[in-house]
This record gives sequence, structure tokens and C-alpha cells, in this order.
Amino acid sequence: MHVEYSSQWSGHLNREMRFNRYGHAGKPIIVFPSSGGSYNEYADFGMIEACQWFIDQGLVQFYTPDSVDNESWLCEWKSPYDRANMHERYDRYIIDELMPHIKYQTGYQGPMLATGCSMGGYHSLNFYLRHPDAFDTVIALSGLYDVRYFFGDYHDRNVYENSPIDYLWNLNDGWFLDKYRSGNIIVATGQGNWEEVSIKDTKKNRRSAALQEGPRLDRFLG
Repeated sequence: MHVEYSSQWSGHLNREMRFNRYGHAGKPIIVFPSSGGSYNEYADFGMIEACQWFIDQGLVQFYTPDSVDNESWLCEWKSPYDRANMHERYDRYIIDELMPHIKYQTGYQGPMLATGCSMGGYHSLNFYLRHPDAFDTVIALSGLYDVRYFFGDYHDRNVYENSPIDYLWNLNDGWFLDKYRSGNIIVATGQGNWEEVSIKDTKKNRRSAALQEGPRLDRFLG
């Protein structure tokens, strides 16, 4: 298997951002790490090994970027405004810097797949919903999709635009809705002791999608 350990300078984040690549060809899959996780996490937990056949066949290739969650959503000593602003900078890094690099490196010019679990599940669904021109598929696992979990009653534009529970409920833009209808959305959660919030948010997303008469969430797995 082709493996690369890389980094690139991010102007949006003003730092080197590390990421790994697993595979030589195929659709790029961007894997967002879980809460407090790193760019090595996906391989460390055996997920790359589990997907090795698909990688070796050149069907998919995985990119595992680092996150800034410990400086944004999870950084409790910062103000909600600063935490949401930090995430916006991460959003610009992924869309404006990492994804163009992936396209240049691989020659793949189409939309990509986003996935992750826990905070990675949140990121994967949020990136897909905000940028359905950049991603056509999402597999979000055990995520939290209401950022009031982190901020309580605080609300501003950046918070709203990164809280799928809120903006999906109010969405009426036909361009986004058409993209969702033509995409593949899988939101999955388990039934374990730590899944209560994820189950609640997943059900809320499902109700929001049903009200939109079309942005279908293909599978909700218990």
C-alpha cells in the first residue's frame, strides 16, 4: 500500500498542518479525527487495514488531516466567538488549501467523500452540508450535530452556520437542496451508553430532512 506522511503550510491557520495519505488512486476520502484525535488515529484503530482491499484495488484513497478541535469547539477557556471563529479558519483550510492540494496530487477533480466518528462525524456531516459541491458523499458516525452542546445559549452567525440541527431545519435554498438530493448521506449511531446525544441529534436531523421533502438522509442505522 502506498503511504505518505505529509504536511502543508496553512495560511488560514498560520501553521503547518499534518495529514497522511493511504492509497495510490481512486476517490479521495477525507477522514476527520474524533474528539482530541490526530491524523494518525484512523490507522491506529485499524480502519486503514480494514479498507486495504479497496485501497489496493485503486478504488479509494484516504486522507487523514489533523484537527484544531482542541482550539475551537473543545477549548472551554476561550469565548464562544473565538472558538467558532477558529473553526471557520479550519473550514477554509480544508476547502481552500487541503482539497486543492489533494486534487493537484492525485489528478482527481470530482467531489470527495467525508467521514469520521464522534467529532469527526460532526465535521464530516457539517462539511458535506455546507459544501455539497466539494463532497458528494458523507458517512457520519456517532456525531453531535447541535453546537449548543458546547456553547449553551450563545449564538452568532458562525455558530449557526456550523450547527446542522439549526441551519438544516431552516434551509430553503434550492441549490443546496438539489445537491443533497443527488448526494449520498449516511448518518449512523449506535445504542451504547455514550450515544444518547448522538441518537437525539440524529433523530432531529432526520426530522429536518423529512420536512425539506427531498434532502434525504439515505440510512439511519441504530
